[in-house]
Amino acid sequence: MKQWIDQLFETGILSGEQLLQLLEHVDEENSSYLFEKARIRQKEHFDHKVYTRGLIELTNYCKNDCYYCGIRRSNRNIDRYRLTKEQVLSCCKVGYPLGFRTFVLQGGEDGQFTDALVDLIQSIKQQYPDCAITLSLGERSYESYTRLYQAGADRYLLRHETANAEHYRTLHPKNLSLEHRINCLNNLKEIGYQVGTGFMVGSPNQTKEDLVRDLLFIKEFSPQMVGIGPFIPHHDTPFANEAAGTLEMTLFLIGILRLLIPNVLLPSTTALGTIHPKGRE
Repeated sequence: MKQWIDQLFETGILSGEQLLQLLEHVDEENSSYLFEKARIRQKEHFDHKVYTRGLIELTNYCKNDCYYCGIRRSNRNIDRYRLTKEQVLSCCKVGYPLGFRTFVLQGGEDGQFTDALVDLIQSIKQQYPDCAITLSLGERSYESYTRLYQAGADRYLLRHETANAEHYRTLHPKNLSLEHRINCLNNLKEIGYQVGTGFMVGSPNQTKEDLVRDLLFIKEFSPQMVGIGPFIPHHDTPFANEAAGTLEMTLFLIGILRLLIPNVLLPSTTALGTIHPKGRE
């Protein structure tokens, strides 16, 4: 497998068949070699810098009913909340002197956040003009994305979750589609955002062929950020009894992504820290 890792290191390109062979041979030896090569590319582009982001969980209301998500609309066992503008600005006030220069407003697809979100973004930018604002608030209209961008949002994270439309249907209700998801990603890029996408590792019914599709889609789309993390079953969802994704496979895929797009931002996700005490590190 080292020849495929070497080719990926030198060219940033592998065929679907070659990527599949790599994923069929995730072991300690191949992982160690892949990570060695990935660290070379990482150091070229980022040296030893790590960028910290201030994650602000804006709302856990969501209109959607995705089968894997703990804040899905059908979950009646969750305490719902929405942060106020004052609460969000208070978070920024705490985070700024700690060194955070990116604030991430993240939450479910909450219909209450429309014009108020524009005002919130403008207020953050006025008080912290040297900070970037990243949004992760799901699928919205082209017009809504444009208003948020014009208000001062810099980046938008919208994980595609799986690049296989059939697999997508097993994770989401019928009113959601992979086609619409990808259309949203293209809209974000067209508007001018720095765009992030990504997928769950080890989600129910996922195959290695699905993971290859994800990698090829990301290579073609060429986002500025890729956020991946292991699937973690939530006790109040239809997938409560499914097996979780693994740290091993997640890290292997992160290594591949570093070589596919060497200058991409690869967040160390919350889910990694959940499944292993040193997951984020």
